[in-house]
Amino acid sequence: MPKVLSIDDSRIMRRMIQGTAEVMGMGYLEAGCGAEGLAVLEREAADVAIICLDVNMPGMSGLEFLRKIKADDRFKHIPVMMVTSEACRTSIIDEVKSGAANYVCKPFSQEELAIKMADTLGLGVQ
Repeated sequence: MPKVLSIDDSRIMRRMIQGTAEVMGMGYLEAGCGAEGLAVLEREAADVAIICLDVNMPGMSGLEFLRKIKADDRFKHIPVMMVTSEACRTSIIDEVKSGAANYVCKPFSQEELAIKMADTLGLGVQ
């Protein structure tokens, strides 16, 4: 079963993404920071269909994490959807240039998240 990997320091955000993954019939993995996310990828990369990545996290930022995995042949094929509270056009452009496939701005509804995830996965609107 394809899985969503949510990397976010907010437990509430991870729960929301988990609920959306379940509604979409996908499995779910989570990490509370970039370093933990890398460890999960090391173990589970074969099953990860999409990564939902928070931009602002302590330690390794979402952008740093994104650049790290896009430079790694083992992980660069996995689409990354940035989850951000920043509506700053410049940061979104930087994320896309660094390999992000899509983004969603907080706050968002479960329906909006599902549509963005389906679009990122090439599934069209569900």
